[in-house]
Amino acid sequence: MKILVLNGSPRLDGNTRTALNAITKGINESCTEALIEIYDISEHKLSCCINCDGCKSNGGNCVLPDETADIINKMYEADGIIFGSPVYWWGVSAQLKMVIDKMYSKGEQFKKQQKKIGLVTVGGDELSASQYRMISEQMECICEYLGWDLIFSYPISAYEKNDLLNNRDELIKLNDLWGKSIV
Repeated sequence: MKILVLNGSPRLDGNTRTALNAITKGINESCTEALIEIYDISEHKLSCCINCDGCKSNGGNCVLPDETADIINKMYEADGIIFGSPVYWWGVSAQLKMVIDKMYSKGEQFKKQQKKIGLVTVGGDELSASQYRMISEQMECICEYLGWDLIFSYPISAYEKNDLLNNRDELIKLNDLWGKSIV
């Protein structure tokens, strides 16, 4: 099983990356045949979708000169995708949102695939706050439209840089998240 982990945080050593590392550690421990690639979106040149529809005439590849086509193709090749993002202004990071918007380029091809999807959102607010629900509902809509299986949507409240790293109980839960979700 090929699993692509998309880190939508511009902070490569923050709580979102800590959460994704804990999840991938758990996958590696429980599923030895899993091939996992972590992709730090902020390390790549991205641009937003401009709705030119150039991708519709060339097999689903964005025509803009950036690296999002590479990410979209990696998503296409994966059996499972885990999206990770900090919560910025009641939504995912701009970096991850650009990738999600560019999924449009392979929308019809994505509909023909069965994928397992996970979502991790990390914010400074309490878990009862509406932004976690709104982000989860958006991913639910995307998965429903594409026919994908959202196996988990996991919000985390962690404000300071090392809050999650210092929360052993939460790290244990994250370590077991993928395996418990696909059983």
